[in-house]
Amino acid sequence: MNAVIEVPAGFRIDAKGRFVPEAQIKPIDIERSDLVEALIGGAQMLQKQMRSFKEQAFADVAAFIQLSAEQYGASLGGNKGNVTLFSFDGKYKIVRQSQDSIRFDERLQAAKALIDECIQSWSADSNDNLKALINDAFQVDKEGKISTGRVLGLRRLNIQDEKWQQAMQAISDSIIVTDSKNYIRFYERDKHGKYQAISLDFANI
Repeated sequence: MNAVIEVPAGFRIDAKGRFVPEAQIKPIDIERSDLVEALIGGAQMLQKQMRSFKEQAFADVAAFIQLSAEQYGASLGGNKGNVTLFSFDGKYKIVRQSQDSIRFDERLQAAKALIDECIQSWSADSNDNLKALINDAFQVDKEGKISTGRVLGLRRLNIQDEKWQQAMQAISDSIIVTDSKNYIRFYERDKHGKYQAISLDFANI
């Protein structure tokens, strides 16, 4: 924690940490500094209010979900998960989402080997598009990372081959959740009946 520096009356601290008499500072520089500090103070206060509101919103939604479950004698295992709540008139809705960040371990390579075997055993002239799809899924980006979305998309293909199913299981087993983030978003229905997000992003207000 940084120690609070006491500034003598009639002085200001410059960017290098030196005490400078206000009499030696141009009035425009003082005005600029006062403006920046005032606006930053307001931004910090707003940030604190938004953080408090976010915590309260998550807590209230979780409490309501628990209450709703108890009405039917059900017990929720936790407060994670996606849920959408609507106002009675349908004008407003709140969406709570949980999003996991994932990566793959070494078993993904086993899955790729099994998929390659599948391709080799199938009729070569009828699977050119599938080959392109699979090769694209295992391409790495500029950072050397494989697109999780493309790899997981392979599991949606309706292929009953036993070795393919083993490969899909290997993909499932290779998934490691590295991070989990929760989001809460607020919407209002416009005059056309479409829900528009109530932006809490300062740049989009």
